[in-house]
Amino acid sequence: MIQVAVMGHGVVGSGVTEILLKNSAEIAKRVQDEIYIKKVLDLREFPDSPIADRFTKDFSEIEDDEDIKIVVEVMGGVEPAYTFVKSCLLKGKSVVTSNKELVAQKGAELLKIAKERNLNFLFEASVGGGIPIIRPLNQCLAANNVEEIDGILNGTTNFILTKMIKDSMSFEDALKLAQDLGYAERNPAADVEGHDACRKICILASMIFGKHVYPKGVHTEGITKVTLDDVGYAEAWGGVIKLIGSVKQNNGKHQILVAPMFVPAISQLSSVDDVFNAILVKGDSTGEVVFYGKGAGKLPTASAVVADVMDCVTNIDRRRNIFWEDSSNETIMPFEDTAYSMYVRVFAVNKAEACVNVSNLFGECNAIEKDNTPENEFAFVTPVMKYSDFEKACKSLEKEGCKILSTIRIADF
Repeated sequence: MIQVAVMGHGVVGSGVTEILLKNSAEIAKRVQDEIYIKKVLDLREFPDSPIADRFTKDFSEIEDDEDIKIVVEVMGGVEPAYTFVKSCLLKGKSVVTSNKELVAQKGAELLKIAKERNLNFLFEASVGGGIPIIRPLNQCLAANNVEEIDGILNGTTNFILTKMIKDSMSFEDALKLAQDLGYAERNPAADVEGHDACRKICILASMIFGKHVYPKGVHTEGITKVTLDDVGYAEAWGGVIKLIGSVKQNNGKHQILVAPMFVPAISQLSSVDDVFNAILVKGDSTGEVVFYGKGAGKLPTASAVVADVMDCVTNIDRRRNIFWEDSSNETIMPFEDTAYSMYVRVFAVNKAEACVNVSNLFGECNAIEKDNTPENEFAFVTPVMKYSDFEKACKSLEKEGCKILSTIRIADF
């Protein structure tokens, strides 16, 4: 019998205990051992739970119990999760987590402790919820040099953008609907400002490049400035707007960012709608591989957590080879040096004169025409250019009397 503890009994934590209890017999067959939930840590009371007698509010009952070999952390946030997880590892317990913020901020340190003590620190559910991605990157695609990862990594923002695209809802109305349906928090900043997607792309980048990528070093934009006009221009251009987390190798540096992008209709990511996520991995041997599914939710996420628990059980005396070194983000390419083609929407009193200025400042651009364009508005797509040069050109254009209304990157996948 392998005894485990679960820290946190919220949406995911309750899903973990539900799966471990409901599927206990089948799980035992697959891992050749019984998994017994000995403790559940939560400050709340759950008198109706079938394991109500195993709840505790005292972390030390888990920390000091030598019979507990595996601890599941599903509390969320950095603290007290970090303190608790680190303590469990130091006490000789393997840890499984779904906590993307913890892994993105403290992954290198916790992996180092686990490695030194021949333990496992697993986090499949931290990226993509129920979508398998960490294990495939570490095992199935291990023979590849992964050149690039591009992903729709946040279901809330994808739902909002889908409603804007399919139903012509404003951002504000689509956000309210997402909140009413439980897809968005009352304070949706982590989602709509891109922070959630940033944490996930940081974990994936750390995985494939072997150096910890901290969120503070990653340029991050959300979707709060995307308008229905931008959605219309994207359609006229031949695609849709998606919030993309992207990382690729570029001259020995890691070009990484999170931002809305025009995604062409031919891309496999363009048709990913509603709360679904998709992660496109480009390997030098496999080419493009896409992982698709629900990126969140009680049981999909809990399923990934339990799979990691099962992995710990079958590797109770040895560690999985998941590791990356710490860094100071020295491998990240400066944001100003990244290069993309850009969509630009402009207000100009004199459109003819403005178009001449655009050509002089940005080079050869392609105009985008859509129905019902306001009289003094036009949009264009620039050639690929460094962002620092793009910013200079935008400032110069505004000095000529134009007002830039929107700028969005053009995806190159």
